Amino acid sequence: MTAGNLPRRKLIRGAVAAGTPRATAFNLDPREAGLVAVLLILAAVSWIVSAVQTSGMDMGRWTDPGPLGFFLTTWVVMLAAMMFPSVAPMVVAYARITHHRRETGRYAPAGSTAVFVAGYLISWTIFGLAAYALYAMVASLIPGLFSSDPGGRYLAAGVIFVAAVYQLTPAKNVSLMKCRTPMDFILRRIRYGRFGALRLGLEHGAWCVACCWALMVALFALGVMSVGWMAVVGAFIALEKMLPWRRIANRLVAVALALIAVAIAVAPGMVPGVGM
Repeated sequence: MTAGNLPRRKLIRGAVAAGTPRATAFNLDPREAGLVAVLLILAAVSWIVSAVQTSGMDMGRWTDPGPLGFFLTTWVVMLAAMMFPSVAPMVVAYARITHHRRETGRYAPAGSTAVFVAGYLISWTIFGLAAYALYAMVASLIPGLFSSDPGGRYLAAGVIFVAAVYQLTPAKNVSLMKCRTPMDFILRRIRYGRFGALRLGLEHGAWCVACCWALMVALFALGVMSVGWMAVVGAFIALEKMLPWRRIANRLVAVALALIAVAIAVAPGMVPGVGM
C-alpha cells in the first residue's frame, strides 16, 4: 500500500464506520434528512418560479428560448427544479463525508456542500449556454428550421429519436453509473476545502451532463419553455438515476422517447404541448 493511498483508505473506512455504505447515500441522520428536505423545497419553489417565468411562452415544439439573460435565469431555475431531487443522494454522500471529517477534527470548512452544489449547477449552466448558442446560430443561418411546419416537426422527431438511441450506448451506461454510485464517485475523487468542493461539483456536473445531455436536447425539441415537458424529462432523469433496476429504467426511458418521436412524426395531434 502506498503512502498516497493511506488517507483515502482511512476515509473509506471512516465513512463505512459512520454508517455509510459505499454504494448508497441513504441511511439518513436528522442533519442529512434536513438537507434532503432543503433540496426538495428548493426544487418545489423552482417549479413554481419556472411556471411563472414561462407562463404564456409554451408554443409547442422548438419554443424560442428568448433573450440570453432571460434564458439563463430560466435555465438555472429549471435545473434546480428538475435535478435537485435526483442529485440528492450525491449531495448527501458529500455532506456525510464532510461531517465525518469535521467530527474527527480534520479540515472541512463550513459551506462546502453548498459550494459542491454550485459547481454542479455551473457545469449544467455551461451546457445550457452552449446549447443556446448553437440554437441561435442555426436559427439565424437557416430561418424557419425550428418552425411548426412539417420540417420542424420531423427535425424534432429526429432529435428525440437520437436521444432514445443514446440511452442504449456505452457512453450513457458509464456516465449513468457515475451518477448512481455517489459514495464511490466521491471517495475516488475527493478534494478538500471549498476549492476542492467546487472542483468535485464541477466534475460531477460534467458526468451528469454526459449522462443526460440528450434528454435535455430532446427538451429543446419538445419545447424548452414547457413546464409539462420539463416535468416529463425530469421524471425520466429521476427514474434512471434512482430506481434500483438501472437497466430496466434506462430501457423504459429509451422506449418512451422513441414512442414520442414516432408520434410527433406520424400523428403530431396526439402529442400535446403539455403546457402549464
